[in-house]
Formats: sequence, structure tokens, C-alpha cells
Amino acid sequence: MTNENCYWHPDRYAGVTCQRCERRVCADCMHTASVGFHCPACISPQSIDSRRQRRSFVRSSNRILNVSEQSLITRTLIAINLLAFLATLFRGGSLSGSGGISQVRIPPDPFIYIVKWASKDIFTIDFGLIGYGRVLVSQESLNFVGVSEGEWWRMVTGGFLHAGFIHLAFNMFLLWMLGSQLERILGGTSYLILYFASLLSGALGVMLLDPLALTVGASGAVFGLMGATVIYQLRRGVSPWSNGIGTLLIINLIFTFARPNISVGGHLGGLLGGLLIGWLIDEINKKRVAGYLSFLVPLIITVALGFSCIWASEYWYDPILG
Repeated sequence: MTNENCYWHPDRYAGVTCQRCERRVCADCMHTASVGFHCPACISPQSIDSRRQRRSFVRSSNRILNVSEQSLITRTLIAINLLAFLATLFRGGSLSGSGGISQVRIPPDPFIYIVKWASKDIFTIDFGLIGYGRVLVSQESLNFVGVSEGEWWRMVTGGFLHAGFIHLAFNMFLLWMLGSQLERILGGTSYLILYFASLLSGALGVMLLDPLALTVGASGAVFGLMGATVIYQLRRGVSPWSNGIGTLLIINLIFTFARPNISVGGHLGGLLGGLLIGWLIDEINKKRVAGYLSFLVPLIITVALGFSCIWASEYWYDPILG
């Protein structure tokens, strides 16, 4: 324990100091005062009532999905990603990369052909995110695929597939690190809405920037969780640089632009979606909107993101092809 840790939670970093007793407090212990923050021991009775109402709100959110504070939803999401990866391997994929699938432009046709080199390797082709593409099944036969072709499930299923073990492991590590905390703070229902809103906003980014690319990975949703975490901390006076989340976000953004074959649209779209939905959920929670109404607006925005993906897959503009 160091003097930078929370007085009430010695295992947590404390970013602020109580204005009355000068004890250091973490994000869960600090209470907004007229000037600065107060710790649980110095807080006024009115603020204590507000804190109790907040906890009651989160507990009611968890009851809607019948979850506990054991990160059940985050564990379930990780399990689905793992099962999807194993299914990819079972269908002929590869631990080292794209599972035998390559994308090439074949002049003079401007669209991307998804070439199926192995007859068993069809899992990623069937469920990966792509706005418009063609599967070369033989020298004379092509199948049209993509969200624009009515395959709307790709907006979600693409977020549960991964191109390799390292890709999967990195995303699942961040999902556990960020998701388990946000699930406890926001409650089960709000957290699930945040996750899928981030996933769909990432898919929208792909549809806007590169709808012809076959894209897989939970990175859009993970970027959204990073954005929501930053928003949650900033709104409580905690600097994201004090606990590493700001550095983590910057490093991931650098990798997004510096490394090839990374979906810029998916990462930036997920980040922006997480910032928006994270702010909205936190604002609703602070106003203590009761019952199912508290989830209605974020859910409507999430559905709107899905419809926006469908629209963008059909009406995107290519700066070269027009």
C-alpha cells in the first residue's frame, strides 16, 4: 500500500483527495461536493441518500438480466469469442492468420474477390463483416456476399471472429480488463447495450471507410469500452493518465494507424460509439431515470447504428471509383 492508494480500498489507486479530511479516495468512494470531492466519512446525509439510490439503480439493472456482480456478461462474451475461434479452426482455419483466405483485386473488376483456397474454410467468409464482396467458388462461378446483399448478421457476427490466436488473445485480455469493471459499475443491461452499440458503431466505421474489406475482430467493441471508461473517469474528475487507460488508448490508436491490415474505420467507429453511449448512459444514471425508460434511448441509438450500417453498405462513396 502506498499513500497514493484509496483510504477505503487499499488495493485501488486514488486519483483525488477529500476536501475535508484530505484522505485519498478512488472513483467509487468519491462524492461530488460544492467544491471538489468528499470521502464516504465526510459526505453529507443528502449525498448518502443519493449514493444509495445510485446503488439501487445498478442492482435493479442487474436484476433485469438476472446477473450478479461476478462479470457474468463479460465472461459470456469471452466464451462466445473463444467458441467462434474454435469453430473457425474446426472448419479449416489457421492459428497463424486468416485461415487460408486472401483478398485480391483482379483488374479490371474494381471489387474485391474473396478467394477460397481451401474447400473447408468457409466459416470466416460466411460470417465476417463485409459491405460488398464476391466469393470465387470456381473459375466460372461467383457468389455475391455482404451486408448490402441482405446478410445483415455480418454486422454482429464479424465482431466475434478473429484472424489468429494473438488477435483473439489481445482483444479478450482488454475485454476482461475493461468489461468486468464497466459491467460492475453500469449494471448488466446498460453494459450489454454499450458493448453492442460499440460493436455496431465499429461496423458502421468499416462500412463508411472500407466496405469492400473482409473484417473480423472484437476490436471495435473493445475500443468502445476504452472510450466509455475514459468518459466515466473524466466525469468524476479522475485523469485517465493517472491509471493507465489514457496511455492504453493512445498506444492502440498508434497501432491502428501504424500497422497494415488493421481496420481504421472499425477502431475509430467503435471508439466514437463508446464515447457517445458511455456518456449517455452515465448521464441517465446520474439523473436516476427509473425502470426500463433508462435503457430506451441508448437502445434506440444502438438500433439506429445497425440501420446506418445497412444504409452505408449500399450508398458508400469510393473516392476513386465514385
